[in-house]
Amino acid sequence: MDWAFVQKSWEKWASSNIGSSGQPLKAALLINYDPLRPSRLLSTIAEQEGIKISPIELSQFVNFIKRNKLQKETFMIGNNQYMVTSIHENWFCARSLNTSKSAGEGAIVMQASVFLLVALYDGSIGLASRAMASVDQLVWQLNRKNL
Repeated sequence: MDWAFVQKSWEKWASSNIGSSGQPLKAALLINYDPLRPSRLLSTIAEQEGIKISPIELSQFVNFIKRNKLQKETFMIGNNQYMVTSIHENWFCARSLNTSKSAGEGAIVMQASVFLLVALYDGSIGLASRAMASVDQLVWQLNRKNL
C-alpha cells in the first residue's frame, strides 16, 4: 500500500471537492475495506473530511456493507439515517430519511481498490450528478495506482 500516494491524492481531491459552498460534497470518508481479506482484520478510517464518525459508527456501517442487504436495511452516518435508492456494480446511492433540508441529502458509497469511499452531499438530482463526478475522480486515481 502506497500510503503517501493515498494521502496526497486525498488531500488534493478533498481540498477542491469538500466543504464550503460551491463544492460538490459536504463530507467524505475513506475507509480501509477489502472484502477479500480475513474478517478478523478491522476496517479503519484512512481519511475523513467534514465529518467525524466514531469507531462504533464505522463498525456498524461496515457490518451493513458486509450483510449485503442494501435494499432491505438502512444505515446511519453521523446523525442521518440513509436508505439505498440505487445499486450498481461497485457503488450505490442513498438518500437521507431524516434530513431537515428541503432539497434533501444524499450519500454515494463506492468501492475503490481496497477502500470504500463514502461521499455526502446536500441536494437532489443536479447536485447528485456533481457529487458522483467528484467521487469518480478520486476512485479513478486510487484504482489507477492499483492499491
